[in-house]
Amino acid sequence: MVVARSLDGSMLKGTTSDFFPAKDTFHIVDNGTGETKEVRVSELKAVFFVKTYEGNKDRRGRRSVERKGLGRKIMVSFKDGEIILGYATSYSDEAVGFFVFPSDPDDNNERIFVVNAATNEVRFLVNA
Repeated sequence: MVVARSLDGSMLKGTTSDFFPAKDTFHIVDNGTGETKEVRVSELKAVFFVKTYEGNKDRRGRRSVERKGLGRKIMVSFKDGEIILGYATSYSDEAVGFFVFPSDPDDNNERIFVVNAATNEVRFLVNA
């Protein structure tokens, strides 16, 4: 299950079987209509791989959880003001994007593909 969030704030919820970080486009089968839609990565903020479509907007994730094997702690600040904290095994500002694993293992997001063009700042955290 994925939630694709566009730069304009819109969202598309559904499933995908052809998402690859190096591809310019992929397809989502819309959860509401069953219609298959082509998605352009260049128009996205991020692709959230989620446990449920609903999530919990009131939940505040634990930030101090140490998660081994998921890479280095990272902070991502998006152009729309959202900030996420998590872990990344790799990051390059030259790539289209990169994966972040949430700091809190109980988060609704399993992993997030962050589109570099939608970020203001990406910083690895030391002693955070």
